Amino acid sequence: MSVADAPFKLPLFLLQTVVFPGGRLPLRVFEQRYLDMIKQAIADNTPFGICAIREGSETGTPAIPHVIGTCVRVTDWDMPQTGILHIDTQAEGRFVIRDTHAEASGLLVGTVESVSSEASAAVPVELELAVEILRHIIREHGDSRFSAPHEFENAVWVGYRLSEVLPLKLSIKQSLLEMNDSVMRLRILTEFLKKQIN
Repeated sequence: MSVADAPFKLPLFLLQTVVFPGGRLPLRVFEQRYLDMIKQAIADNTPFGICAIREGSETGTPAIPHVIGTCVRVTDWDMPQTGILHIDTQAEGRFVIRDTHAEASGLLVGTVESVSSEASAAVPVELELAVEILRHIIREHGDSRFSAPHEFENAVWVGYRLSEVLPLKLSIKQSLLEMNDSVMRLRILTEFLKKQIN
């Protein structure tokens, strides 16, 4: 996994979920530390990091995150009632956490480095099943969940989108995020799909 650019500070949102580059993730935010973080991100148009929780829980004492996470930006927001913020986020690139510190509010801030994007790769013929199933899922759910352009010929994009929507354990999703081999990721997902079909 190659790392690009110098380390930078990034506020971290710790969740029982994994978001993949290029994906969309709606969030319902109510904890004060995260409300403040999101308001700042909206005001400054800056990203924050989403990390899956390795130990601990989403609320209360800061949890321990997995060291690979994904930068996201707020694309839309609404506050239907006081103290609850609904946001839509668009995921950008991955990062690796080098160090963390907790602020007085309980917000975890990481010193992180960007991880290089995976280069596009063709989908091998023997893994076309994955593309067929993803096309079907996108037809079912529509474009609102899947940002255009749809890159069905790109193993990176297909693998990321399937990793998001398939009912996989959090630990498996995290492993798929950390991988830098798009064809291997697609191979793992195709094996999973075949087991569901049979």
